[in-house]
Amino acid sequence: MIRPEILAPAGNLDKLKIAIDFGADAVYLGGSKLNLRAFADNFTNEQLKEGVEYAHERNRKVYVTLNVFPHNSDLDGVEDYLIDLYNTGIDAIIVSDPGIISIAKEVVPNLEIHLSTQANNVNWRAAKFWYDQGVKRIVMARELSLNEIKEMRENLPEKCEIEAFIHGAMCISYSGRCLLSNYMTGRDANRGACAQPCRYKYHLVEEKRPGEYFPIVEDDNGAYVMNSKDLCMVEYIDDVINAGVYSLKIEGRMKSAYYVAAVVKSYRQAVDAYLKDPENYKFNPKWMENLNKVSHRQYHTGFYYGKNNEQVYDDSSYVRTADIIGIVRAYDEETKIATVEQKNKVLNGDTVEILRPEGDNFEIVLKDMTEENGTPIESAARAQMMYKIKSDIPLKEKDLIIKNR
Repeated sequence: MIRPEILAPAGNLDKLKIAIDFGADAVYLGGSKLNLRAFADNFTNEQLKEGVEYAHERNRKVYVTLNVFPHNSDLDGVEDYLIDLYNTGIDAIIVSDPGIISIAKEVVPNLEIHLSTQANNVNWRAAKFWYDQGVKRIVMARELSLNEIKEMRENLPEKCEIEAFIHGAMCISYSGRCLLSNYMTGRDANRGACAQPCRYKYHLVEEKRPGEYFPIVEDDNGAYVMNSKDLCMVEYIDDVINAGVYSLKIEGRMKSAYYVAAVVKSYRQAVDAYLKDPENYKFNPKWMENLNKVSHRQYHTGFYYGKNNEQVYDDSSYVRTADIIGIVRAYDEETKIATVEQKNKVLNGDTVEILRPEGDNFEIVLKDMTEENGTPIESAARAQMMYKIKSDIPLKEKDLIIKNR
């Protein structure tokens, strides 16, 4: 059985490192141009070089998105940008536009190309066409069922890889091809600046009765008619692997470091458990516990088991039951003192949870909290301050400390 790849989002350099530390086989990120997260903390070339080195030292991979629908002006400088990316040592680019693909084949012919989900690939003939053009991996449109993906796998060359989303936000439009943001806010969703008007609350107004707002459903709060639920396939990861998906993709380049760590950990454990013993594989509810704590909308299985009427979420709020409050930067086994970088305010005596790549989460009580110089304190209230705690349970560098809300 082929070992599938867990592909995690990396909104910045810190998240890249956390994704890899928590078990991602590869990360995808946006460079300085032509990606669909214009407001993300995108990478400079220097940060990208450091990220690639960090990944390659651990035998992991880095993919860069160039998945906008470029207008003529967007093509200026693409050749130089592709050469710069290639020279950083990245492993592949993720592209949706044939023009950029053709440029890449001319100026960086040895750089691997992945076809973005924005290209809306929904049949094996189209996938074969792109493979024949030099595209090694096809990212499936999110509107496909597992049965359709199985048929794709059966009809494609063995070396043509299939990638599919398994977790994260879903777009109400067809694989992200939306014009609502353009019309309502002037921000082009297909060039990285989506304002997410699908998440807005809507009422119906009759033309001759301005100011009279009629709820679309029998509810005074209006209706979220386009607000889709989040995808979550951790309970069915065996079905996804058996459908022939090689790369299991997690959405969320704009999400927090805590989101990246918790989601990658859950899927890493699920995939490893299945590969270890497919015949006796069982879903572990603890994997879902981690996913339920991070910021998310109601979960759903998307289109994988066919279309249904349960994909619209009747609210735009997120569910979140825990927050990251710190990262362990050092631990002295003799004194049992941990040095922690603050991420959110926390009090001396609080019960917190430790999230690390391996094993189950566990709780400790923050005690004997001090400044770095040893001055006792009752709270860690300053952003990114370094403080110390005593923990009889050994901690590890890079452990995430989270607190239930």
